[in-house]
Amino acid sequence: MTSTDDMLNDSKPPSARDGFEALDACHVQTLFALGKLAALVSHLANSGPDPEARVMAGEIVAFFSATARQHHEDEERFVFPKLIGNGNADIVQAVLRLQQDHAWLEEDWLELAPQVDAVACGQNWYDLDTLREGVEIFAALSRDHMALEESLIYPAARKWLLVSERQEMGREMAAKKRAQRQAGASSKGVR
Repeated sequence: MTSTDDMLNDSKPPSARDGFEALDACHVQTLFALGKLAALVSHLANSGPDPEARVMAGEIVAFFSATARQHHEDEERFVFPKLIGNGNADIVQAVLRLQQDHAWLEEDWLELAPQVDAVACGQNWYDLDTLREGVEIFAALSRDHMALEESLIYPAARKWLLVSERQEMGREMAAKKRAQRQAGASSKGVR
């Protein structure tokens, strides 16, 4: 059975065969994390920042502060430049919108993160109504963003990127993920 922590932080390296496998997997993880974020708000309304809420909040903070950010950086580096250079006006417009979404998602997360982190630390200064509203906005934008990527951008990029480019993208993303895991393990004193 997959643990919550495994689902959010996927300790297995993404496939080096095709970078889009890792991007797709991150979308699955993001949907799971968004569901966990909504569940956290419900849990807080019913039980407050109890131990279960603290664990959930810690996993959510770890995912959106690291994995989700890295996912956006990977798209900005590997996917979007090739599509902007393509010259297809609809694709270029969609990429520009997705780049703006990345900025808005980061801004939304920066507003949510301190409250979710407070829960993770067992503090109760968070504002449930503000958290609930922020989660709804963040989740809606995230889902809309992923839908555009999956319906238009990823198919176009799969078509226009060479197989060798997609493989190199996968190798670089896997190497980054391994380095992050090793750095995290080193900071915890694990070898």
